[in-house]
Amino acid sequence: MSDSDLISLYSGRILELAADIPHHGRLPQPQATVRKRSPLCGSTVTVDVVMEAGRVTAFAQDVKACALGQAAASLLGQAVLGRTAAELAAGRDALRAMLKSSGPVPPAPFAGFEVLTPARDYKNRHASILLAIEAAAEAASSADAAQKNAGDA
Repeated sequence: MSDSDLISLYSGRILELAADIPHHGRLPQPQATVRKRSPLCGSTVTVDVVMEAGRVTAFAQDVKACALGQAAASLLGQAVLGRTAAELAAGRDALRAMLKSSGPVPPAPFAGFEVLTPARDYKNRHASILLAIEAAAEAASSADAAQKNAGDA
């Protein structure tokens, strides 16, 4: 990777996002927790969620990732509250398509992921970028399913 590639990939906006991750930490009593790790780079993200009426009402994330993974977690943190498990899954799928298949930028509320389009050409970075939203989608789905099962009991 050349110096000019690094400058393009690690833009000022990406570094700003990486330095300011909303909802950083852990929840005291989450309904679901999911930890994801990228075996390629060792980045890890642990996500805690609480769902009410099918929507994320509390969220926390412990992020140990590169600047791109941190920036993705920051963008997720800005959009996650109030989302359903299905919306998070759709955002995850749209981000994956943007990175891996040169798909369009994810729609609102995930349009901020556009800042990560320069990472399309760096496949070794995709896993770290996807960690937070993958963990959030899985945790929301798990919490939602547990709530529905508890309601059926």
